[in-house]
Amino acid sequence: MSEEYKREHVFGLDYGTSDFKFGPITLGEVPEVIENRGYFIDKSSLMSRIMGVSRDIVIGRDIPRFLESREDLAERMVYPMRNGVVSKDDERAWRVIEELTRYALESFAPKDEGFQGFYVVASISIVSPRYMYERLFEIFRRLNSERLLVKSATIIPQPLAVAIAQKTPTCTVVESGHGNTQICPISMYPIRNAVIALNRGGGAANTLTMEILKDAGYGDLAKEESLVRLVKERIGLIPRDLDEAIRYAKSNIEKVRVKFKVPGTRIVIDLGDLSWARFLIGEYVFNPGHEIFQSYFARGMPKPSDLKFGDTYFYGMMDMAEAIITSIEKCSIELQPHLYSKVLLSGGNFSWNAPRELEGIAVTADLKLREMLLEKGIENVEVTIVGDPKYSVWRGCIVYGYAVPVDYKWRWEKMEGWMDVA
Repeated sequence: MSEEYKREHVFGLDYGTSDFKFGPITLGEVPEVIENRGYFIDKSSLMSRIMGVSRDIVIGRDIPRFLESREDLAERMVYPMRNGVVSKDDERAWRVIEELTRYALESFAPKDEGFQGFYVVASISIVSPRYMYERLFEIFRRLNSERLLVKSATIIPQPLAVAIAQKTPTCTVVESGHGNTQICPISMYPIRNAVIALNRGGGAANTLTMEILKDAGYGDLAKEESLVRLVKERIGLIPRDLDEAIRYAKSNIEKVRVKFKVPGTRIVIDLGDLSWARFLIGEYVFNPGHEIFQSYFARGMPKPSDLKFGDTYFYGMMDMAEAIITSIEKCSIELQPHLYSKVLLSGGNFSWNAPRELEGIAVTADLKLREMLLEKGIENVEVTIVGDPKYSVWRGCIVYGYAVPVDYKWRWEKMEGWMDVA
């Protein structure tokens, strides 16, 4: 297969914990996005038979049309990558991954005879075990048995994809999505023995948002995860200093108060005098150890726990600045200044707004981390949010696929190259 064909048919798949980003090189800068989840339909129900529903799993934008009661959501809705990793024997989760992959590739596969499959670059968590690579390659082969969709495939860690997209060979990537946060120093390649993983991401902020909604009298709404996430994204704020932000907010309620109308409904969410809690949502992502969160833990909200998944240890309560320092200090002293000088923030969990009217009180993620690092004695640090942080991994997949020669075959010892799956 020629280099020209490969470059015209590079296809990126970013398996994010919350969102699945996908599309071919021809899309340019922005991929297609659907939620990384699947809903299993009760095919035994009478209505499924009457309505002629033949499939047993629904993904993407069709999901809302098939949802049943709130009680069914917990049993039938599957989020396969809660911690960025799919369990080896979780067949329902792998089924969702396969359906998402099929949907993505079939959405763009040309019908002409000249099409001989995409060159697929998939990106997964840096802490993903080898079996995840093996299962993804199996999925590509299985899809090809139905219709040729994938000519060759490769898989790269998400932090490396970010560094590639930014054309930055030496840096520290902090990739924070829904399920976890990956801190990965990179010097041409990821320094794997320096990777620090936090069992905390956008999902942790969702959990706190749920508690805040309950306190504000919206207990019923707090049961719906997709709505809670939407509320978090619209009202959550990162404080420069949490104690000062709370004092300011309680003295200036109307300046921080916001009314959020849920699209397509009559529901309006107004935190009222509890509007100061907007700052808790952002702070929790960066530093869940602040004493104010103890009251939520005492009432039963689960702490982000330390856990071991395979060979990887996920820290729950370590603040993000401390995690960055711990990661970089695992590298050679000579390299450390270069790693601090390029800290790249990527992932949807860094897409926080800082309203102009709250300047100096609410900040963006880069400024928050820069000040947290400075408080811990780290000077001359440069923290940058990559452009469109939700899509930086997908863009790195496209750049990588375009650059890797077609004859560079997959090597398990280096975990790189093209795997023939056709």
